[in-house]
Amino acid sequence: MKDIIRLGSGSGFWGDALDPAAESLRKGRLDYLCMDYLAELTMALLQRAKLKDPQAGYIPDLAEHMRVLMPLARASGTRIVCNGGGVNPRAAGERLRKLAVELGLTGLRIAVVEGDDMIDRIDGLLAAGEPLANMETESDAFSALRGAVVAANVYTDGSGIRDALADGADVVVTGRVSDNALYVGPIMHEFGWVHDEDHADRIGAAITAGHIVECASACTGGMSSRFDEMPRMGMVGFPIVEFSRDGSFVVTKPEDTGGMVDAFTVKEHLVYEIADPANYVMPDGIADFTSLRLEEIGPDRVRVSGVRGRGLPEKLKLVIGYQDGWIGEGLVLFPWPRAYERAVKARQTLTERFERLGLVADDLLFSFVGLDTLHGPAAKDTEIPDLNEIGLRVAAKTRSRSEADKIRRACTQLWIMGPGGSAFGTPTKPRPVVAVWPTLIDRAAVTQTVTVMEA
Repeated sequence: MKDIIRLGSGSGFWGDALDPAAESLRKGRLDYLCMDYLAELTMALLQRAKLKDPQAGYIPDLAEHMRVLMPLARASGTRIVCNGGGVNPRAAGERLRKLAVELGLTGLRIAVVEGDDMIDRIDGLLAAGEPLANMETESDAFSALRGAVVAANVYTDGSGIRDALADGADVVVTGRVSDNALYVGPIMHEFGWVHDEDHADRIGAAITAGHIVECASACTGGMSSRFDEMPRMGMVGFPIVEFSRDGSFVVTKPEDTGGMVDAFTVKEHLVYEIADPANYVMPDGIADFTSLRLEEIGPDRVRVSGVRGRGLPEKLKLVIGYQDGWIGEGLVLFPWPRAYERAVKARQTLTERFERLGLVADDLLFSFVGLDTLHGPAAKDTEIPDLNEIGLRVAAKTRSRSEADKIRRACTQLWIMGPGGSAFGTPTKPRPVVAVWPTLIDRAAVTQTVTVMEA
């Protein structure tokens, strides 16, 4: 029975680099490789894909990633846990089973964890008295958008992953488990922990470990305010957690890789995307980040200890995705001389064109790239020099695709109506807006299931 297990972060989002994950499998001596692919809007986008094709809905890159990673994992004795199943974990599992056969990985056991998809249960939840009030705005007007819903997925805990590993799974594919559940599940399985008061502190520590490393290189130098100090970020190593039975853990990375792990990089991600640091509420429990201690114990090695935790929350977060109109946008670049003055004149011209075209928009935004694109109205007022170049971006949110397309058409018309020397990219087609409605439901309404497939 192990007293320390090694868990590597293999992905922080859909589109993350694959080579650091493969490098961790080759060099990291991992027990588990945990891969996070999902964000809140990702689920709605994948649900739309599934509506077009019932065999779609999982991360499109999943099979090609596993073509590289599964043979390496078998060679190193590492088990893979990922949420790349998106809104169709069953189809993802079957695709990976066929891939395992193709690769000659005979006997590979692939477990599918389901239970997070609530889209067919929304009316039942409403009938059972769940208000589905927006947890951010407190609005109770969900009924007004019921017909526009395209996805509804609840954040589930690591118990399904734990059960899948107990069934001997080599690869676990889930839907919308919480990001840190990808780590909590294996830790609970290895140490035989359950969700009770006796294990609350140690599960709180597992939640904390998962939170620190779930975004991969975000704790090894990425997203850092000290990014310019980080060595060889193009060769960055993804983080590894050495988790001990007593609930303490070390954050590190493979040797001879880029980036850095120190107390500062760990702290930076510790406070990322949290509200109350004393009450980090996750499906597996509640972690108190104010209780922990950090200690640099060597190069690229930070020990975390003393985490306190509390038991399971009564409610789980349900994220409902719904269609919410269209976005139209365009970008034009203007050269010296008088670049800013040309951009201001182009803004006036576009405003006049939108009036002439009868644009009906819920929101219309102009921004000058290089001056206020990121900070908007909060951008520092300053005297604008005679710039070498500047961009004008315009975006509008509309109720229909045809209205959004007026943005593209008006920007295209600046090819001749606008000043000479301007530069244009390919005109941007209107794109649908998928908004999210976050709410809370009783955890008793959610049941996870595990299905094991063997190659």
